[in-house]
Amino acid sequence: MKNKTALLFLIAALYVLILGTLFGLLASLQYSLPDFLKELIPLNKMRPLHTTTVISWIILSATGSIYFYISKVEHLSLFSFKLQKVHLGIFMLTGIAIYVSLVFGKMEGREYLAFTPILTIPILLGWFLFGINYFKTIRKHVVNWPIYFWMWGTGIVFIIYHLCEAYLWLIPSFRTHFIKDTIVQWKSYGSFVGSWNMLVYGIAIYVMSKIKNDVSLARGKKVFFFYFLGLSNLMLGWAHHTYFVPTLPWIRYLSYGVSMTEWILLIHIIYSWKKSLTKKEKQDNSMAYKFLMAADFWVFINLIIALLISIPAINLFTHGTHITVAHSMGTTIGINTSILLASLFFIVSKVKGEVIMFQKLKKVYYVFNSSLLVFFSVLLFAGAKKANWMFFEKNTSFSMMQDSLYLTYIAFFVFGLVLATSITILAITLLKVLHKAYKKEATSTL
Repeated sequence: MKNKTALLFLIAALYVLILGTLFGLLASLQYSLPDFLKELIPLNKMRPLHTTTVISWIILSATGSIYFYISKVEHLSLFSFKLQKVHLGIFMLTGIAIYVSLVFGKMEGREYLAFTPILTIPILLGWFLFGINYFKTIRKHVVNWPIYFWMWGTGIVFIIYHLCEAYLWLIPSFRTHFIKDTIVQWKSYGSFVGSWNMLVYGIAIYVMSKIKNDVSLARGKKVFFFYFLGLSNLMLGWAHHTYFVPTLPWIRYLSYGVSMTEWILLIHIIYSWKKSLTKKEKQDNSMAYKFLMAADFWVFINLIIALLISIPAINLFTHGTHITVAHSMGTTIGINTSILLASLFFIVSKVKGEVIMFQKLKKVYYVFNSSLLVFFSVLLFAGAKKANWMFFEKNTSFSMMQDSLYLTYIAFFVFGLVLATSITILAITLLKVLHKAYKKEATSTL
């Protein structure tokens, strides 16, 4: 079944990924050269440009993958192809408006949503249209849903809910109450991340089941337990970020436990799947398989860091340092981006008719993972140095501490450059195939 718009979502996502890595690279350079681009795009603008763009990569690639799988792999007729086109149009126009908002300093929003709040209205509209299209399609054509359909539906619903929740600070009764405002802010953002994880992890399970050609992988008790654990994490996992806010202790303990067990189970699911694959199944989907293995590795690494920084006594020292950034980078690039790249390589095998063999991109794959590991380690080191300064070096000024990290920031940029280069090569490789596939579908519909 033809679906040009799904391909456009994926093409847009890859261009956004390249742009996001560029913004991140420029931001890393500004750490060691504070005056670089200061008059044009200072760090306080570059950071939200990078953050917003990377989130857009995750959303666009996840959305495009879901549309593609429904129509092109499952061969289900979408409830409305027009709604899908409107959805893409809204996201593209809103994306341009967000960049304008950030570049011109209209940053009345907060954290991940730093742009002017009015632009969230069309974003919500796009998600409502996606939800209508998704549920109308799946309910009409599918009975006894596999787990990935449940995860995608849950992710859509909760993204809408938590996007609305993220703007409760606009109501004076929230904004003027510091504790309430802080808790709701962290809750909404933490659950927002949990919501897109539902989309991404659902895609991981979908790709695994298709590589194995066994839908039972998505129907067992284990994956449904994983789903409910992920749902619990989405609702409660945010709380271990708010140790400095006076909340009930049981909320912190419960959220700590839930957020850790979800990753442990995900590691087990991927590991069990890996053991079940034949050599031919691995070779026939070599790039998708490799990036799912990379995601598994980064889940393990981030699990260790998360376990440590979620301990209150350690969190006191790490909160607000580069250690938190390292954890975020490991999750966003190591886990989410690896899963989404696995998805895109799997999709490319469907539209191209042949897989991109691992040997062609073997060096790029290893450079991606090794540079990310060093990049990650540099951030941990910088975070440890800052934590030590905050609590133990009372006679050292902030500028002196920053000067002592100069070589660390240089390494941060250098390995960021290597990482960005590997990501760009992967993105361009995928774009070439997707552009050809889009032109082929466009020509065949004339």
